[in-house]
Amino acid sequence: MRSMPCLRALAAGVAILAATPASAATCRDVDFPESVKTPAPLVLNGLGLRKATFLAVRVYVAGLYLPQKSSDPREILGKDRPWHLLLHFVRDVDVSDIRDAFSEGFKKSAGDRLPALAPRIAALEAGMTDFKEGQTLAFANEPGKGVAVTVNGAAGAPIEGADFASALLGIWLGPEPPNADLKTGLLGGKCE
Repeated sequence: MRSMPCLRALAAGVAILAATPASAATCRDVDFPESVKTPAPLVLNGLGLRKATFLAVRVYVAGLYLPQKSSDPREILGKDRPWHLLLHFVRDVDVSDIRDAFSEGFKKSAGDRLPALAPRIAALEAGMTDFKEGQTLAFANEPGKGVAVTVNGAAGAPIEGADFASALLGIWLGPEPPNADLKTGLLGGKCE
């Protein structure tokens, strides 16, 4: 009965593979898990690629996590709910470029709310740094507490306010995202 040990070894190998968490999705060789817990369990809604300039230079791959999947940006932005946005940089980016991108993004996203958000936007920008290829920037909204900003694994104090959370996420999901393919991907479309 030599085949029994082989069958047991095969069954054990299959069990180990089944227990190993797999990435839910990959975009531009960047893997994202199918869910995160921050503190609520959230599922991967979609992945998008940020491209800059007329040359379509790849900057980062973003993954959006929500309580349940949605392709409706108005519905997503219209509720103060938990969400998590992870940016994985695929090239080096200077802090000045990051701050400029936030400044431009908030102007498009916040509209007449911009003056009220200005001190919180300044706090966000103050926590930024240069990003190297492979590093990450994450935002996790927890209603009632605010948006926790994590720069390369180091979490800062939450930035309060549902208005801030909506305007921040609106940079990517609002009517004028950094690029249309990025928004489409985050809403569950193809990551291009």
